[in-house]
Amino acid sequence: MKQLDKINNINDVKKLDVSEKKELASEIREFLIEKVSKNGGHLASNLGIVELTISLCDVFNFEYDKIVFDVGHQSYVYKILTGRKDKFDTLRKYKGLRGFPYKKESPYDYFETGHSSTAISATIGMARARDLHDEDYNIIAVVGDGAISSGMSLEAINDIGFKKTKMIIILNDNGMSISSNVGGISSYLSRLSLNEKYIKLKNKIKYCLDDTRFGDVSIKFLSRIKDGIKKALVPSKYFEDMGLTYIGPIDGHNISEIEKVLRRSKKINGPVIIHVVTKKGKGYKFAEETPEKYHGVSAFDKEVGVKSNGKETYSSAFGKALVKIASHNKNVVALTAAMQDGVGLNEFAKKYPKRYFDVGIAEEHAVTLAAGMSVSGLKPVFAVYSTFLQRGFDQIVHDVCMQNSPVIFAIDRAGLVGADGETHQGILDLSYLSIIPNMTIVSPKCLGEMEVLLKWATKQNYPIAIRYPRGGDYIEMKPIKDVELGKWEYICKGKNLTIIATGKMVQKAYQIKNEYNLDITIVNATFIKPLDINVLKKIVKNNDNVLTLEDNLINGGLGNNVLLKLNELNYKGNIKIMGFNDKFIEQGTIDELYKQEHLDNKDIKKEIDKLIKK
Repeated sequence: MKQLDKINNINDVKKLDVSEKKELASEIREFLIEKVSKNGGHLASNLGIVELTISLCDVFNFEYDKIVFDVGHQSYVYKILTGRKDKFDTLRKYKGLRGFPYKKESPYDYFETGHSSTAISATIGMARARDLHDEDYNIIAVVGDGAISSGMSLEAINDIGFKKTKMIIILNDNGMSISSNVGGISSYLSRLSLNEKYIKLKNKIKYCLDDTRFGDVSIKFLSRIKDGIKKALVPSKYFEDMGLTYIGPIDGHNISEIEKVLRRSKKINGPVIIHVVTKKGKGYKFAEETPEKYHGVSAFDKEVGVKSNGKETYSSAFGKALVKIASHNKNVVALTAAMQDGVGLNEFAKKYPKRYFDVGIAEEHAVTLAAGMSVSGLKPVFAVYSTFLQRGFDQIVHDVCMQNSPVIFAIDRAGLVGADGETHQGILDLSYLSIIPNMTIVSPKCLGEMEVLLKWATKQNYPIAIRYPRGGDYIEMKPIKDVELGKWEYICKGKNLTIIATGKMVQKAYQIKNEYNLDITIVNATFIKPLDINVLKKIVKNNDNVLTLEDNLINGGLGNNVLLKLNELNYKGNIKIMGFNDKFIEQGTIDELYKQEHLDNKDIKKEIDKLIKK
């Protein structure tokens, strides 16, 4: 009988001995490769955290102990061990098992995480609630080495070190976030985990002292002088200087060693950080060799690994355009927050390494860094996912827009992204950016407009956001040639109705027009802000009925702003605003989610018919 077959609830792993747990680790890796290759998902990070998660579930009792995974996509193994392995065929599917912790899915998911760097703050809050209630249980945060350097994590460490709240931080050090980690703390962790003198001495002592009573007593004695040895050999004791007890580095794939350390840490009355070194992608050759390619993947053939489909995406179109523009403008620089591959900056980084800046998981810093660059004569382009830019809202307001600094925000994954679910759907950016004075927002209707809009943006002297979706085009459309501030484009002209659409929703509107042979006007709102007043005045003059179409929340989006302006112009016609309602949108395919939210072609056609009848 396979060890994995024995795991049906949270306590089953406690029944296994060390050799059985090792077998379980191998079986879990096979299971993950099989399921993720069929459904897609986050593979490399979960392959690396197998032994650590097994050890955590053995040493702690999550019937009452609480754990928070900082980057929630590392929770697949935890889901398997907490009674959800039979649901993995539905992983990331519509109404299926979530790719991140989800409180409604399991009583063992204590806090929902999708973005990085939140776990330490959250678990400190949970620990202090525990203490105020005079309760006694363990609180654990599992944090990646990329996240530990973020501002929020450092703020939390500063707080916990000062207050001495009892809890455990597991620092899962695999040298990667999505792209390779960068920065001073990453270098510091490398010095800790790769210090040959310390590791050799530690291994020699363990080898020489067996499990006899003499060996056991000797190890206990030597552990008392370990801090002195470490202090002499390791460059700094950063975490201990901050007020935390530091343990490590330890081998994150050695179950016996991990469990010994975890049991010891439970007895420490204060904050503990355990530095665990793991290998991202462990057990699957392709993921070990190129872990960044297996961070988040679509379905693939596990025998040959992930292969590019060769189709151009908005991300790749942006990357190519930026390289081309930078060749003619030496002031153009690119910034990313640990997302070089995801946002299409690989070629730029290779060609212009001195003009490329990866700041790690630190979006707030990236925004203000770009602001500083812009006031000093550079043209910074910050490429970032829509959902991650939310973190830099205050910096966009205060450091960029208030000073009217010419920073360009290349906002990738705007609109629905699909299977990553609520935490990653980019449905808020139009709303939170539109309210900021001095911000200009544009969106390409097709791949060919990426270069046109980006080139135009680099010639302006004010903040500009260019938002674009995941993936490529639905249909082929002719890109605009010239860009004029606040000017919209007529795609076609008809008699019965005017559709004002933006971004890839222009393609959807044009697809519906052709599919149902409609005599309608379609306007491409290239500019979401400012609006094209001349087009709106024509609509008012002709008393046209209007339908607005966007892949953003209705609240604060394009349609709302169009309605406000039409009301100012004393509009007497009928208007229907179509976008997403006031809620977070779950996981599923894009088509499934459009249907759920009544933004599929059929439901849009129904609203068109209603307006035409009016």
